[in-house]
Amino acid sequence: WQDIADPRVDKARGDFLRQYNYMPMLSERGSLYLYYIVEEVQRRDLPVELALIPMVESTLDPFAYSSSSAAGLWQIMPATGEHLGLQQDWWFDGRRAVRDSTKVALDYLETLYETFDNDWMLALAAYNAGEGRVAKAQRDNRRKGLPTDYWSLELPRETRRYVPRVLALTQIIAEPEALDVEIPPLPNEPAFEVAELGGQIELARAAELADINLETLRELNPGQLRWATAPDRPQELLVPMGTGSRLEEEIAQLTPAERVRWRYYYIKPGDNLITIAKKFRTDVSLLRRVNGISGSNIRAGSTLMIPSSNWTNGLDLAATPGEPIGYKVRRGDSLARIAGKYKVSVDDIVA
Repeated sequence: WQDIADPRVDKARGDFLRQYNYMPMLSERGSLYLYYIVEEVQRRDLPVELALIPMVESTLDPFAYSSSSAAGLWQIMPATGEHLGLQQDWWFDGRRAVRDSTKVALDYLETLYETFDNDWMLALAAYNAGEGRVAKAQRDNRRKGLPTDYWSLELPRETRRYVPRVLALTQIIAEPEALDVEIPPLPNEPAFEVAELGGQIELARAAELADINLETLRELNPGQLRWATAPDRPQELLVPMGTGSRLEEEIAQLTPAERVRWRYYYIKPGDNLITIAKKFRTDVSLLRRVNGISGSNIRAGSTLMIPSSNWTNGLDLAATPGEPIGYKVRRGDSLARIAGKYKVSVDDIVA
């Protein structure tokens, strides 16, 4: 695709080249995700340029969250994620999970490619603007006797910039020397492997057992939204290469009391959070936090999750209001990215 010429591509390329730290930032983030994405694209025998889409969508940031509620590396909208079968709940967001989002994004792109008569430029436009909007633009052009290729369509401003940005990146990466660009190298090997957990576990405990940084574990598992793995999913985590067997061996030695354990309690008429907390020897604030309750109102017939009394030893402080933790700012970070990573607001960080 680097040979496709158009003034809009030239402009997009110039915009990228003026951002001196753009390629180093992409390389740093890409060290965790890009090998996997490229492997998946090639496994399907698709154009390898599709692996550049997350660079344009999110600058390879799985914690990216747009004003229109798109999330993850591939910036998938909630409704699109639901349509594509991604889990999205209080515990887990498949739009942010590296493997889940990559699978459905590539599935979706293949479908769009077939829908638009095997034209990748139209498929890319539809990925950005929506299938219906691109199809309508084609119908409008047909009525006017105009061409219906991507470059001839009247599309939203963002979409008119989107495809040229993808093509501009292909040119930069294909010929960095000619453009006087230095692209930091990435290891041509997997960055992560899968560790089987055998049950729900706190992320802080898993990081400790694997002897890895909790920050790294979160970056490899951005779909996990809370301090412990989602209870209704396959119990596994992505971990840096070479650490999976250690984690599995250490977890196998845990007693049941050392894991996160939950009871499910059906709320009865007359119940309130105080009486339930006393009954299970826990506290109200913890019940609110694990069940996503903002106030004190609960409804008879609903279910509460009750954590065991000894689970809090490895509690992730990022999930505990009022207890600050330190974070070292990295190249390419923004307040929005950090807020998304720790599930707090930008205002909280500013304060």
